[in-house]
Amino acid sequence: MNTLTGLVNGLDPLAAQTSSNITSSKRSSMVEKKKTFGGAGHIGKFITMEIDIHDHESLVKAIKQVDVVISALGSHQVNDQTKIIDAIKEARNIKRFFPSEFGIDVDRSHSVDPAKSLFSIISQQRRTIEASGIPYTIVVSILFASYFLPTLAQAEATGPPTDKVFILGDGTPRAIFVKEEDIATYTIRAVDDPRTVNMVLYLKPPANFYSQNELVALWEKKTGKTLEKIYVPEDQIFKRIQETEYPVNLLLAINHSVFVNGDCTNFEIEPRFGVEASKLYFDVKYTTVDEYLNGLSHLN
Repeated sequence: MNTLTGLVNGLDPLAAQTSSNITSSKRSSMVEKKKTFGGAGHIGKFITMEIDIHDHESLVKAIKQVDVVISALGSHQVNDQTKIIDAIKEARNIKRFFPSEFGIDVDRSHSVDPAKSLFSIISQQRRTIEASGIPYTIVVSILFASYFLPTLAQAEATGPPTDKVFILGDGTPRAIFVKEEDIATYTIRAVDDPRTVNMVLYLKPPANFYSQNELVALWEKKTGKTLEKIYVPEDQIFKRIQETEYPVNLLLAINHSVFVNGDCTNFEIEPRFGVEASKLYFDVKYTTVDEYLNGLSHLN
Protein backbone atom coordinates (compact mmCIF):
# COMPACT_ATOMS: atom_id res chain seq x y z
CA MET A 1 0.00 0.00 0.00
CA ASN A 2 1.34 3.45 -0.92
CA THR A 3 0.99 6.34 1.48
CA LEU A 4 1.37 10.06 0.82
CA THR A 5 2.33 11.94 3.94
CA GLY A 6 1.82 15.64 3.38
CA LEU A 7 3.64 18.34 5.31
CA VAL A 8 3.08 21.98 4.54
CA ASN A 9 4.45 24.98 6.47
CA GLY A 10 5.67 23.28 9.57
CA LEU A 11 7.13 20.04 10.84
CA ASP A 12 4.63 17.81 12.57
CA PRO A 13 6.04 15.29 15.06
CA LEU A 14 4.02 12.42 13.66
CA ALA A 15 5.11 13.23 10.12
CA ALA A 16 8.68 13.58 11.31
CA GLN A 17 8.48 10.08 12.73
CA THR A 18 6.89 8.49 9.69
CA SER A 19 8.81 10.24 6.95
CA SER A 20 11.73 12.15 8.51
CA ASN A 21 11.38 15.40 6.61
CA ILE A 22 12.10 19.09 6.92
CA THR A 23 9.66 21.45 5.23
CA SER A 24 9.75 24.91 3.70
CA SER A 25 6.99 27.42 3.12
CA LYS A 26 3.98 25.95 1.29
CA ARG A 27 6.00 22.91 0.22
CA SER A 28 7.31 19.64 1.55
CA SER A 29 10.51 18.23 0.08
CA MET A 30 10.45 14.50 0.64
CA VAL A 31 12.32 11.54 -0.81
CA GLU A 32 10.86 8.22 -1.86
CA LYS A 33 11.70 5.46 0.57
CA LYS A 34 10.68 2.01 1.73
CA LYS A 35 10.54 1.11 5.38
CA THR A 36 8.94 -1.38 7.75
CA PHE A 37 6.38 0.21 10.02
CA GLY A 38 3.72 -0.69 12.54
CA GLY A 39 5.26 -3.97 13.66
CA ALA A 40 5.79 -7.35 12.06
CA GLY A 41 3.84 -7.91 8.87
CA HIS A 42 3.07 -4.25 8.30
CA ILE A 43 5.24 -3.29 5.38
CA GLY A 44 4.42 -0.38 3.12
CA LYS A 45 5.90 2.15 0.78
CA PHE A 46 5.87 5.87 1.35
CA ILE A 47 5.83 7.93 -1.81
CA THR A 48 6.93 11.41 -0.85
CA MET A 49 7.28 14.39 -3.14
CA GLU A 50 7.37 18.16 -3.38
CA ILE A 51 3.85 19.56 -3.52
CA ASP A 52 2.33 23.03 -3.41
CA ILE A 53 -0.95 22.65 -1.59
CA HIS A 54 -2.34 25.64 -3.48
CA ASP A 55 -1.72 23.94 -6.83
CA HIS A 56 -4.85 21.82 -7.20
CA GLU A 57 -3.69 20.01 -10.33
CA SER A 58 -0.37 18.89 -8.84
CA LEU A 59 -2.09 17.88 -5.62
CA VAL A 60 -4.58 15.69 -7.48
CA LYS A 61 -1.74 14.17 -9.52
CA ALA A 62 0.17 13.30 -6.35
CA ILE A 63 -2.86 11.82 -4.63
CA LYS A 64 -3.60 9.58 -7.62
CA GLN A 65 -0.25 7.85 -7.01
CA VAL A 66 -1.12 6.65 -3.51
CA ASP A 67 -3.77 4.76 -1.58
CA VAL A 68 -3.63 6.62 1.72
CA VAL A 69 -3.20 10.30 2.59
CA ILE A 70 -2.01 11.38 6.04
CA SER A 71 -2.42 15.12 6.48
CA ALA A 72 0.01 16.85 8.84
CA LEU A 73 -0.87 20.52 8.45
CA GLY A 74 -0.07 22.82 11.35
CA SER A 75 -2.76 24.59 13.35
CA HIS A 76 -2.17 27.85 11.47
CA GLN A 77 -2.98 26.07 8.19
CA VAL A 78 -6.07 24.19 9.21
CA ASN A 79 -8.21 25.98 6.61
CA ASP A 80 -5.99 24.59 3.85
CA GLN A 81 -7.10 21.05 4.61
CA THR A 82 -10.20 21.67 2.47
CA LYS A 83 -7.85 21.79 -0.53
CA ILE A 84 -6.68 18.26 0.28
CA ILE A 85 -10.27 17.10 0.70
CA ASP A 86 -11.25 18.60 -2.68
CA ALA A 87 -8.27 16.94 -4.37
CA ILE A 88 -9.10 13.56 -2.82
CA LYS A 89 -12.70 13.86 -4.01
CA GLU A 90 -11.51 14.55 -7.55
CA ALA A 91 -8.87 11.79 -7.52
CA ARG A 92 -11.45 9.22 -6.37
CA ASN A 93 -8.87 6.56 -5.52
CA ILE A 94 -8.03 7.06 -1.85
CA LYS A 95 -8.68 4.07 0.39
CA ARG A 96 -8.11 5.99 3.62
CA PHE A 97 -7.68 9.63 4.62
CA PHE A 98 -6.19 10.68 7.95
CA PRO A 99 -7.03 14.37 8.42
CA SER A 100 -4.66 16.59 10.35
CA GLU A 101 -5.91 16.28 13.93
CA PHE A 102 -3.66 14.25 16.25
CA GLY A 103 -4.84 16.10 19.35
CA ILE A 104 -7.86 16.08 21.64
CA ASP A 105 -11.35 15.24 20.40
CA VAL A 106 -12.66 18.54 19.03
CA ASP A 107 -16.26 17.29 19.02
CA ARG A 108 -16.13 16.64 22.75
CA SER A 109 -14.05 19.51 24.10
CA HIS A 110 -15.20 22.43 26.20
CA SER A 111 -12.53 24.92 25.26
CA VAL A 112 -12.17 28.68 25.17
CA ASP A 113 -10.67 30.83 22.43
CA PRO A 114 -8.39 30.65 20.60
CA ALA A 115 -8.67 26.84 20.91
CA LYS A 116 -12.47 27.01 20.62
CA SER A 117 -12.35 28.70 17.21
CA LEU A 118 -9.67 26.32 15.92
CA PHE A 119 -11.58 23.26 17.13
CA SER A 120 -14.77 24.57 15.54
CA ILE A 121 -13.05 24.70 12.14
CA ILE A 122 -11.68 21.18 12.57
CA SER A 123 -15.11 19.92 13.66
CA GLN A 124 -16.70 21.46 10.56
CA GLN A 125 -14.07 19.74 8.42
CA ARG A 126 -15.01 16.43 10.04
CA ARG A 127 -18.58 16.94 8.85
CA THR A 128 -17.31 17.77 5.36
CA ILE A 129 -15.24 14.58 5.24
CA GLU A 130 -18.15 12.49 6.53
CA ALA A 131 -20.48 13.93 3.88
CA SER A 132 -17.92 13.43 1.10
CA GLY A 133 -17.91 9.65 1.30
CA ILE A 134 -14.10 9.58 1.60
CA PRO A 135 -13.04 6.63 3.80
CA TYR A 136 -11.34 8.22 6.81
CA THR A 137 -9.80 7.60 10.19
CA ILE A 138 -9.48 10.43 12.69
CA VAL A 139 -6.61 9.95 15.12
CA VAL A 140 -7.16 11.50 18.54
CA SER A 141 -3.71 11.12 20.03
CA ILE A 142 -4.37 13.50 22.95
CA LEU A 143 -1.08 15.12 24.12
CA PHE A 144 2.30 14.76 22.42
CA ALA A 145 4.74 13.57 25.05
CA SER A 146 7.63 15.71 23.79
CA TYR A 147 5.50 18.87 23.95
CA PHE A 148 4.19 18.43 27.47
CA LEU A 149 6.30 16.06 29.58
CA PRO A 150 9.70 17.83 29.46
CA THR A 151 8.13 20.86 31.17
CA LEU A 152 5.54 18.97 33.24
CA ALA A 153 2.91 20.76 31.10
CA GLN A 154 4.20 24.25 31.95
CA ALA A 155 2.98 26.12 28.86
CA GLU A 156 5.60 28.87 28.85
CA ALA A 157 8.58 26.88 30.13
CA THR A 158 11.51 25.50 28.15
CA GLY A 159 12.58 22.77 30.56
CA PRO A 160 11.53 20.92 33.70
CA PRO A 161 10.76 23.02 36.80
CA THR A 162 13.56 23.27 39.32
CA ASP A 163 11.95 24.99 42.30
CA LYS A 164 8.26 25.70 41.66
CA VAL A 165 5.54 24.38 39.41
CA PHE A 166 2.27 25.94 38.25
CA ILE A 167 -0.76 23.66 38.42
CA LEU A 168 -3.96 24.65 36.64
CA GLY A 169 -7.15 24.54 38.69
CA ASP A 170 -7.01 21.90 41.40
CA GLY A 171 -4.71 19.62 39.39
CA THR A 172 -6.99 16.58 39.50
CA PRO A 173 -8.38 16.08 35.93
CA ARG A 174 -6.38 13.45 34.10
CA ALA A 175 -4.67 13.89 30.75
CA ILE A 176 -3.16 11.27 28.44
CA PHE A 177 0.39 11.57 27.09
CA VAL A 178 1.59 9.61 24.04
CA LYS A 179 5.09 9.53 22.60
CA GLU A 180 5.23 10.64 18.98
CA GLU A 181 6.79 7.39 17.76
CA ASP A 182 3.88 5.52 19.31
CA ILE A 183 1.39 7.84 17.62
CA ALA A 184 3.04 6.99 14.32
CA THR A 185 2.94 3.25 15.04
CA TYR A 186 -0.73 3.22 15.97
CA THR A 187 -1.61 5.37 12.96
CA ILE A 188 0.14 3.09 10.49
CA ARG A 189 -1.44 0.03 12.08
CA ALA A 190 -4.83 1.60 11.38
CA VAL A 191 -4.12 2.34 7.70
CA ASP A 192 -5.63 -0.87 6.33
CA ASP A 193 -7.60 -2.00 9.38
CA PRO A 194 -11.33 -2.22 8.53
CA ARG A 195 -12.17 -1.73 12.20
CA THR A 196 -10.95 1.88 12.01
CA VAL A 197 -12.62 2.99 8.77
CA ASN A 198 -14.92 5.99 9.27
CA MET A 199 -14.09 5.97 12.97
CA VAL A 200 -12.22 8.01 15.54
CA LEU A 201 -9.12 6.14 16.70
CA TYR A 202 -8.41 7.15 20.30
CA LEU A 203 -4.90 6.67 21.65
CA LYS A 204 -5.35 6.03 25.34
CA PRO A 205 -2.50 3.83 26.61
CA PRO A 206 -3.68 2.78 30.07
CA ALA A 207 -0.36 3.49 31.82
CA ASN A 208 -0.26 7.09 30.52
CA PHE A 209 -3.21 8.66 32.35
CA TYR A 210 -1.87 11.36 34.68
CA SER A 211 -3.26 14.45 36.36
CA GLN A 212 -0.93 17.39 36.92
CA ASN A 213 -0.79 16.50 40.60
CA GLU A 214 0.18 12.92 39.77
CA LEU A 215 2.72 14.02 37.17
CA VAL A 216 4.43 16.40 39.60
CA ALA A 217 4.45 13.74 42.32
CA LEU A 218 6.08 11.24 39.96
CA TRP A 219 8.71 13.82 38.97
CA GLU A 220 9.46 14.63 42.60
CA LYS A 221 9.90 10.94 43.34
CA LYS A 222 12.35 10.52 40.47
CA THR A 223 14.42 13.63 41.22
CA GLY A 224 14.23 13.51 45.01
CA LYS A 225 13.22 17.19 45.06
CA THR A 226 10.06 18.77 46.40
CA LEU A 227 8.65 21.57 44.25
CA GLU A 228 6.65 24.53 45.46
CA LYS A 229 3.17 24.06 44.00
CA ILE A 230 1.30 27.15 42.82
CA TYR A 231 -2.32 26.45 41.97
CA VAL A 232 -3.66 28.82 39.30
CA PRO A 233 -7.40 29.59 39.51
CA GLU A 234 -9.48 29.61 36.35
CA ASP A 235 -9.93 33.39 36.21
CA GLN A 236 -6.14 33.86 36.17
CA ILE A 237 -5.82 31.28 33.39
CA PHE A 238 -8.34 33.22 31.29
CA LYS A 239 -6.48 36.46 31.99
CA ARG A 240 -3.17 34.94 30.91
CA ILE A 241 -4.74 33.59 27.69
CA GLN A 242 -5.95 37.09 26.85
CA GLU A 243 -2.57 38.65 27.60
CA THR A 244 -0.44 36.33 25.46
CA GLU A 245 -0.10 36.01 21.69
CA TYR A 246 -0.19 33.01 19.35
CA PRO A 247 0.97 30.29 19.75
CA VAL A 248 1.30 30.59 23.53
CA ASN A 249 -2.33 31.62 23.98
CA LEU A 250 -3.45 28.58 21.98
CA LEU A 251 -1.35 26.25 24.12
CA LEU A 252 -2.72 27.85 27.29
CA ALA A 253 -6.27 27.39 26.03
CA ILE A 254 -5.59 23.74 25.21
CA ASN A 255 -4.06 23.24 28.67
CA HIS A 256 -7.21 24.73 30.20
CA SER A 257 -9.36 22.33 28.18
CA VAL A 258 -7.27 19.34 29.23
CA PHE A 259 -6.15 20.08 32.78
CA VAL A 260 -9.13 22.07 34.07
CA ASN A 261 -12.09 20.77 32.07
CA GLY A 262 -10.73 17.23 31.81
CA ASP A 263 -11.54 16.99 28.10
CA CYS A 264 -9.24 13.98 27.59
CA THR A 265 -11.14 11.68 29.91
CA ASN A 266 -14.59 13.10 30.63
CA PHE A 267 -16.47 10.95 28.11
CA GLU A 268 -16.86 7.31 27.15
CA ILE A 269 -15.83 5.97 23.74
CA GLU A 270 -18.96 4.59 22.11
CA PRO A 271 -18.82 1.93 19.35
CA ARG A 272 -20.90 4.13 17.05
CA PHE A 273 -18.09 6.66 16.67
CA GLY A 274 -14.79 5.37 18.07
CA VAL A 275 -12.32 2.63 18.91
CA GLU A 276 -9.34 2.58 21.27
CA ALA A 277 -5.90 1.84 19.84
CA SER A 278 -4.33 -0.05 22.74
CA LYS A 279 -7.24 -2.49 22.71
CA LEU A 280 -7.03 -3.04 18.94
CA TYR A 281 -3.23 -3.31 18.87
CA PHE A 282 -2.45 -4.77 22.26
CA ASP A 283 0.88 -6.10 20.96
CA VAL A 284 2.31 -2.59 20.56
CA LYS A 285 4.88 -1.83 23.25
CA TYR A 286 4.30 1.85 23.92
CA THR A 287 6.46 4.16 26.01
CA THR A 288 4.94 4.88 29.39
CA VAL A 289 5.04 8.28 31.09
CA ASP A 290 7.18 6.71 33.81
CA GLU A 291 9.70 5.52 31.23
CA TYR A 292 9.69 8.84 29.41
CA LEU A 293 10.44 10.78 32.60
CA ASN A 294 13.32 8.43 33.38
CA GLY A 295 15.06 9.92 30.36
CA LEU A 296 14.51 13.45 31.66
CA SER A 297 15.27 13.14 35.36
CA HIS A 298 18.99 13.78 34.76
CA LEU A 299 18.05 17.33 33.69
CA ASN A 300 17.04 18.27 37.22
